[in-house]
Amino acid sequence: MPQLVVPLSAPEAADPSRFGPKAANLAALDRAGLRTPGGYCIDAEAYRAQVRALGLESVARGVFSATDSPQARRYALQMKLGLMEQPIASHVLEPLLEAWRSLCASSEGAACVVRSSALVEDRRGSSFAGQFETYLGLQEEAEFLIAVRACWAALWSTRALRYMATHDLDPASTAMALILQPLVAARVAGGGLSCTADGEMLINATRGLGGSLAQGEVVPDRYVLTGSGDLKESGAGLKYRHMGCVHSAKALRTPMFAVRCLEDHEVVELGRMMKRAEEVIGQAVEIEWAADARSFKLLQARPLVMQAATVPDEIWLRHPRLTGHPAGVGWGTGRACVINCECELARVGPGDVLVTTVAGPALADILPRVSGVVAELGGSTSHLASLARERGVPMVLGVFEATQRIPDGAQVAVDGVAGIVRWMKA
Repeated sequence: MPQLVVPLSAPEAADPSRFGPKAANLAALDRAGLRTPGGYCIDAEAYRAQVRALGLESVARGVFSATDSPQARRYALQMKLGLMEQPIASHVLEPLLEAWRSLCASSEGAACVVRSSALVEDRRGSSFAGQFETYLGLQEEAEFLIAVRACWAALWSTRALRYMATHDLDPASTAMALILQPLVAARVAGGGLSCTADGEMLINATRGLGGSLAQGEVVPDRYVLTGSGDLKESGAGLKYRHMGCVHSAKALRTPMFAVRCLEDHEVVELGRMMKRAEEVIGQAVEIEWAADARSFKLLQARPLVMQAATVPDEIWLRHPRLTGHPAGVGWGTGRACVINCECELARVGPGDVLVTTVAGPALADILPRVSGVVAELGGSTSHLASLARERGVPMVLGVFEATQRIPDGAQVAVDGVAGIVRWMKA
């Protein structure tokens, strides 16, 4: 059996067939001298060994081979329960605990992170953005082991299985590697695109750990740099007092304009890091990053594909418009279906333009049937924006008061490259 856990800095950590493209890309960035949090990569073989130890191999094969849908769901549930509830085999557990204890000792008591790095994610055409799990702030050994099991089990979650089905992927033929790292005590975090449709660079930023940005729950700062790395424009994001289902007492409250998260020189520094990451990966990249009190650190880099802009029909130029953060692909038109929370998604019909408040990765299932998405929250580097680019679905996020200003049922045009939404007046 190969060594199940290796440092991120080790040469073998850059092997995507063992540690998944997410970990392998991060390892390549680390070896190229770019700052990362460091840590350890856990081989996908650890997951396979656990599945064998639990006797779940035939159950795994049954999920996509079962012609009876209820039986397939039972197989998937059996996989999740087995991986979550059964003890980890001793020959797998020992190297996991050794890595955990080593990291805790070297990070002087700082909290840790366990992140998925499935063999099928962060590839061109199948990013799986937001479809698996990340666990932050782990401080106890028991928490670490629960996070490991939960990340393994996430390979069999309903939304991951649906995503795999749309990409003709069988979960039984793949595996889940993991990344174990110290938690970056982020004062600010975000994402970036090394090349937009206009040949520029884009950086999003928000305060704190950045999870709210990835989940599409805030309107982040937006910074645009020229292709040569000069700052071209910047804009502060929005924040809201509360978040929750509109039918509950914790509905969205009054938005407040925020103060910029980054100084000009910090934006330029991030642009340089992003261009260097592009050189290491060998193509345009989408990154995730975080900054503590000392420096910026890269958390992830995945392949990025952008589309050229579409020239709209002249008739659309005569109608009202709103602007926001473009996902970077596509042009689409359709009937506006305005919803205020996920419990109303059943109203969205084929070819509709979904107009909503929060554009989180849970909406991934709806992307195949809509002609566009408009959201009041989110930014160009959120997980759902990544999935939209992958599928070629036009999306504009951070559109202020979209659910109030765009009439339900109106004909809407979404320009996912320019970041413009227009609708026909009745």
